[in-house]
Amino acid sequence: MANEEITKRGVLIADHSQNMASLVAVMLRNLGRKDIREAYDANRAMSELKRRVFDVLIINDDLDGMDGVAFTRKLRTAADCQNRYVPIIMMSAAPDARRIAEARDAGVTEFLRKPFAANHLQARLTSIEAHPRGFIEAAEYNGPDRRRRKVDVGDGRRETDKAS
Repeated sequence: MANEEITKRGVLIADHSQNMASLVAVMLRNLGRKDIREAYDANRAMSELKRRVFDVLIINDDLDGMDGVAFTRKLRTAADCQNRYVPIIMMSAAPDARRIAEARDAGVTEFLRKPFAANHLQARLTSIEAHPRGFIEAAEYNGPDRRRRKVDVGDGRRETDKAS
């Protein structure tokens, strides 16, 4: 790729459907993103993620070679991958609550139900940018902090709180 443009805001779209990947790429271009790559199977997506740094990964739940949840788990635990901490937006046509929870517990940052409009995609990108979450590494979970709200637990019920 002699004329490849690499920016700080690169996006990788991983979807088994070239048509869907192209549609998401058009939405991203209309939102001002220029550096967009597409991968149509799990192996190509992982190769792209190891090749260069991306700002965000948009992945379909049904990816050739590996489903999106398994791919996310693999990426989040891949110590040799520079994109291990990249925010991930997962797309799915018919997710149920259990599948969305599995995606969250695998390390997905945001979720989009298909079909979606460009403003839905923009909302997820804005959320990722405006509210970055720390990365948690634990025995059972590797991924962004799943808590979305900051809660003040200093409610005065502890003995140390009462003493002050």
